[in-house]
Amino acid sequence: MHIFQRLCFASVGKNMCRFPMRLYSTGGRPTAPLGTRILTNPEDTFKHNMWDHVKWTDEERQNAYQKAEANSSVKIPLEDQGIYDTEAYQYWDRFYQLHQDKFFKDRKWLFLEFPELLPLEPEHIATEGCQGGPQTLCLQPSGSGRDMETMYDQHKVPTEYEGAIRTTSFPGQHATFRILEVGCGVGNSVFPIVSSIKQTGAFVYCCDFSPRAIQLVKNNPEYDQSVCHAFVHDICEEIASFPFPPQSLDVILMVFVLSSIHPDRMQGIVTRLSRYLKHGGTFLFRDYGRYDLSQLRFKKGQCLSENFYTRRDGTCVYFFTKDEVHRLFSNAGLEQTQNLEDRRLKVNRKKKVLMHRVWIQSKYRKLHPPALLVPKEKGSVQ
Repeated sequence: MHIFQRLCFASVGKNMCRFPMRLYSTGGRPTAPLGTRILTNPEDTFKHNMWDHVKWTDEERQNAYQKAEANSSVKIPLEDQGIYDTEAYQYWDRFYQLHQDKFFKDRKWLFLEFPELLPLEPEHIATEGCQGGPQTLCLQPSGSGRDMETMYDQHKVPTEYEGAIRTTSFPGQHATFRILEVGCGVGNSVFPIVSSIKQTGAFVYCCDFSPRAIQLVKNNPEYDQSVCHAFVHDICEEIASFPFPPQSLDVILMVFVLSSIHPDRMQGIVTRLSRYLKHGGTFLFRDYGRYDLSQLRFKKGQCLSENFYTRRDGTCVYFFTKDEVHRLFSNAGLEQTQNLEDRRLKVNRKKKVLMHRVWIQSKYRKLHPPALLVPKEKGSVQ
C-alpha cells in the first residue's frame, strides 16, 4: 500500500499561504491563484485593469495571426543576424548599465505560482490517515502513489553522486534543498526567495551572462552568501561548468529567459540544465506565449526568424506555444506536471483600449530511474 497517496500539510498561520493548491494543474483553465478575476459580462470589461483566463474570439485570433504575419514578412538579412547571438551578453550588459535595478519589479507572485520553490518541511507532512481538521490543508493530487513517493523523495540524491556531494567542496554543499535560477538579472526573483528560505536549510544559486547584472545582485544589501551564490554563466556554452555537481538541484527556475536565446540553442540548454536536477526535482518555467501583445507590437524589419524578434536595444525574444515547450522538456527526459497558457486581458480604462497578454507556465519533473529487477535464485518461491 502506498502511504503517500495523500499528502497533508499541517498549516497554521503563515504556512497556510506557503503551500497553495497549485501543484498539479496540468492544462485547461488553471486553478487559483493564477488569476481569479473572470470576465463573464462584456459590459463589465472596463471595470478593472486586468481580466484572467480570457477566451479569444475567432476574430481576435485571426487579427493576431495577421499582425504577426505582417510584422515578420520583412526579416533581418541572415548575414546581419549573427551579432544578436554572439554579442547577446553585451546587449544585456548595456541594458543593465542603463536601467540598473529599476526596470523590473520583484516577482512577489512566485510562491503563488511556484510553491515548489519552498522546501517541504518534515514537520508539515503527515502520512495517510490525516483527518484534515480546520487548520490542516490536505492535498489530494491526481497522480498515483508512485508519483507521491517521487515528490516526497525529491530531496534524495542519487547514489552515484552522494559521495561527490559529501566530499567535494562547493557553495551550498551542506544545504538540504538547492535552487538554481537561470538568467537571474538583478535578482527580482532571487531576493524574494532568499528572504523566504532563511533558517530552512535551503540554498539559492543564481546566474546570468551579464557581469553587470551579477554585480548588481552582489551589491544588493539583501544578498547573503550564507544562503545565496551569484555567478556569471553563459548557458549557451556547452562546456561551461557550474559551481555544483550534476544531480544536486531540487529546483531549476527559468522565468522570461529562454525566449531571449536563439531557438536553435534552446533544446541543448534545457537538456544540459536538466542533468543538474535530482531525480524527482522540478524545472519551473514561465515565458512569452504566441501572439502576446508584445509580439504584435513589433514593426517590420525586426524579425530574425519565425516568432523570433530583436528589440531596438539588441535584446531578442521568442514567443512559444505549449506544444513547443512540451517538446523541449520531454525531449530532455522530463515529465509534465503543468503546461498551460495564461491568457489575460489588460485594459486601459482611460483610453478604452484592450490588450491581450499571453504567457506559458510549465512545470516538468525529472523521474526516478526504473527500479532494477533482481533475478530470483533458481528454485526460489515465486
